[in-house]
Amino acid sequence: MIKTTGTYSYRNILRVAYPILISLVMEQMIGLTDTAFLGRVGEIELGASAIAIIYYMVIFMTGFGFSLGAQIIIGRRNGEGQYKETGKIFWNGLYFVLGLAGILIAVSEVVSPYLMKMMVSSDSIYAASLDYVHWRLPGLVFAFVTTMFRAFYIGTTQTKTLTLNSLVMVASNILFNWILIFGKFGLPALGITGAAIGSSLAELVSMLFFIIYTKRKCDKPKYGLDRPARFDIKEIKCMMPVCVWTMIQHVISISTWFIFFVYIEHLGERALAISNICRSVSGLLWVVLQSFASTCSTLVSNIIGEGHQDKVLSLVKRILKLSFGTVCSMMIAFCIFPEAIARIYTDIPDLVTASVPALIVMCSSYFFQVPGMIFFQAVSGTGSTKTAFKLEMVALVAYMIYCTVIIGIMIIYVAYCTVIIAVMKADIAICWTAEHVYAGSMMVLCYIYLKSGRWKNRKI
Repeated sequence: MIKTTGTYSYRNILRVAYPILISLVMEQMIGLTDTAFLGRVGEIELGASAIAIIYYMVIFMTGFGFSLGAQIIIGRRNGEGQYKETGKIFWNGLYFVLGLAGILIAVSEVVSPYLMKMMVSSDSIYAASLDYVHWRLPGLVFAFVTTMFRAFYIGTTQTKTLTLNSLVMVASNILFNWILIFGKFGLPALGITGAAIGSSLAELVSMLFFIIYTKRKCDKPKYGLDRPARFDIKEIKCMMPVCVWTMIQHVISISTWFIFFVYIEHLGERALAISNICRSVSGLLWVVLQSFASTCSTLVSNIIGEGHQDKVLSLVKRILKLSFGTVCSMMIAFCIFPEAIARIYTDIPDLVTASVPALIVMCSSYFFQVPGMIFFQAVSGTGSTKTAFKLEMVALVAYMIYCTVIIGIMIIYVAYCTVIIAVMKADIAICWTAEHVYAGSMMVLCYIYLKSGRWKNRKI
């Protein structure tokens, strides 16, 4: 645990961010593995996994969003030195997400076939996507428990634990997916179903790791983890003013991306496969950015808990410099070697070539994504999650309008102009400029709020 007098050096920031980065990169390997393996099964499976994974992520974000709110509160209590309160928040948060997982699984099993049928035009994509979702949903229980452990360890700045967990998790996922997708050791080749089962089993391994590690290594009496706290509805109610907005924000954010992919699916299986490659590559850049953004949220919360509100903006500037240097270096490398990057996900030559323009456009959006995400998490770290939600909603409105207009124009072009059909890859690249609109809007709005100083006396 890092304690300061209100000033976090670049070294202190990296001490917190680096383990988060390693854990997120390792966890991103789950999606990379799914995409790379399924890209060698077939183009339909590759495209269907894009729809299915994002659909699952919409559901997952309810629990993940709640855990981020809990993380902010844990960070504040940790900064205040109220260590036992962090355990109380953890236990009650755990009870909440377990109940939430049960409800979401039951509801999703009923409504998913109808929702997917309404949104997906290809019968083959629909069948494959629904199969993935069905086998992936049970993993919500394990995933939600894991999010609360992550919230506790990040909120108390014990981030090295995440690195160990992610290594175990990704190794499990690669092994399970390889066996189940391709049918090794005498088992049947399950394709996209195997990817879903493998990822759910990896979530189970991750949860078991956190339970065992916490039992053996964590200072349980200090943090009130030595015995389960009783369920306290009042504690849940106290958490909700912060957590509910991070829940809503993350669900709506991913939902708009899901709609984006539904639009793309209507342009054809090739367009969807290209966008899935872009999504996977974007995930590599996103996890690096998210490691600094999560660090920003936690350290802002801790520094305010210590009573050093005047040091927040200087801290944000330091984190922004580090994240820009790291993410932009990767982005430039991806733009220089786009075909090599695309070949990681598919061995279909024309699909690799068609993916290049969209990959370059997607990468360039991170010039806006970096400051947008850092500023947004800084706002969340102040405890002003309702404000953060409102700011992102404005950005998302701009994003959705842009997506609708651009993709609507593309559909008309596809219907009436064969020339545009022949160069479909250019049209997909244009679609991905929607990321610039969303990130740019969020960057500007969050920066204005941080500069206003209205968050300084926020109590949570």
